[in-house]
Amino acid sequence: MNTLHEEFGSIDIYLFDQLLKGRFAPGSSVLDAGCGSGRNLVYMLRNGYEVYGIDHSREAIDYVRTVAAAIAPHLPADNFRVGSVESLPFADNSIDIVMSIAVLHFAEDEPHFFAMFSEMWRVLKPGGIFFCRLASDIGLKHRMQHIHGRRYALPDGSERFLVDEEMLLSIADKFGGILLDPIKTVNVQNSRCMTTVCMQKSML
Repeated sequence: MNTLHEEFGSIDIYLFDQLLKGRFAPGSSVLDAGCGSGRNLVYMLRNGYEVYGIDHSREAIDYVRTVAAAIAPHLPADNFRVGSVESLPFADNSIDIVMSIAVLHFAEDEPHFFAMFSEMWRVLKPGGIFFCRLASDIGLKHRMQHIHGRRYALPDGSERFLVDEEMLLSIADKFGGILLDPIKTVNVQNSRCMTTVCMQKSML
């Protein structure tokens, strides 16, 4: 019997919440855009999802391919590619679930942010689910040091592109996204705030 870690890897707890809610059905196509070492893909590789990953790091993709070959040898190695989120090698409306976890807050500016978001939204099927975790200024703006645009220095010493609730609601409205849960934000000991967004692409 697998241990919890063997079954789920180092999965994001908020992604695990979506699995518990039954929103990510086995057999669905899943793209982890900015997958890193694939920590959020282990369960899906084990349970019959059509898994894809893209990351700018060759080392990370080599590692994910090794993990996938061991857990889900039926998946082509080419499902995991070196590339950029703002130029995804997938057809329009082709993926059931797109995940963006700790990626969008590395945007250089708003055009870069929307280049990444628009690409992920482009490949998402109508009725598909977009799951995102990213840094925000929600509840902690008074502790941020503004640099320029939406870039801020955080109390934890990092520099990030930060969204707020108004921007997230505006994106949902503009792109035809339906929030499946309220926007949720976790304050990490007044050093940074991480916000979770889960929305469905309109069928229209």
